[in-house]
Amino acid sequence: MTELLTAAQMRAIEQAAIESGQVTGLELMERAGHGVVEAVFEAWPKLARAPHHAVVLCGPGNNGGDGFVVARLLKEWGWQVEVFLYGDANKLPPDAKANYERWREMGEVAAMEAAPRFAHEAALFVDALFGTGLRRPLEGAVLTWAADREADPEAQGKTVAVDIPSGLCSDSGHELGHNGATVLASLTVSFHAAKLGHYLQYGPFKCGRTVVVDIGL
Repeated sequence: MTELLTAAQMRAIEQAAIESGQVTGLELMERAGHGVVEAVFEAWPKLARAPHHAVVLCGPGNNGGDGFVVARLLKEWGWQVEVFLYGDANKLPPDAKANYERWREMGEVAAMEAAPRFAHEAALFVDALFGTGLRRPLEGAVLTWAADREADPEAQGKTVAVDIPSGLCSDSGHELGHNGATVLASLTVSFHAAKLGHYLQYGPFKCGRTVVVDIGL
C-alpha cells in the first residue's frame, strides 16, 4: 500500500520530529538535498559519470533551502552550477538562509529574471522554487519562466522538481492558477511519503516520474 499525505500532514510529521529533538530542520534539509542528487543520478546515470551544467532555481522558503543544498552538492561533484533566487535572501527562513550562506561561499546567486529557460542551456534544471505549501498561483518571474519553457518540449526532460512541481497543488493535483502554468518535470523527488497531488488530476503529467526518498522521519 502506498501512503499518500496532505501538505498539512507532512508538516505535522516534520514538526513533531524536530520538536522531539530527533532531528533538526537543517539536518532534514541536508538529507533532502542528498536525496535529490542521488535520485537524479539514478534516473540519468550519464549525469553521474561526468560534470555537467546545472541551473538551480531556489524559492523564498525551505524548498529553496533544499535547492541550495543540491547546488552545493553538484558543485562539489565538479559541475558548473548557476543558482537563481526568487525573492529576498534576507527574508529566507533560518535553515534556508544557512544553506544560502553555505552556497555563497562557493558561488554566486542571481535574480530569477536572468534564469535560462531552454533545454540547450543546461543539462539539468532543478525546480526548488515552491514546495507543498504553495497555495497561490505562480506570478512574476517564476510564472514567466514556467510559461516560456512550455514552448521547448525538451526542457521537461531535463527538469527535476524538488517535492512537487512549482504551481501544482500538492493536495489536489490541480494547477493553482487559471492560466495553467506550472513547472513541467520529468522527475519529481518527494520526501518521506508521496503527496496526494502527485497522483491526482494533473499530477502524473506535471510530475513525470515521482520518487520518494527517506530522510529519516
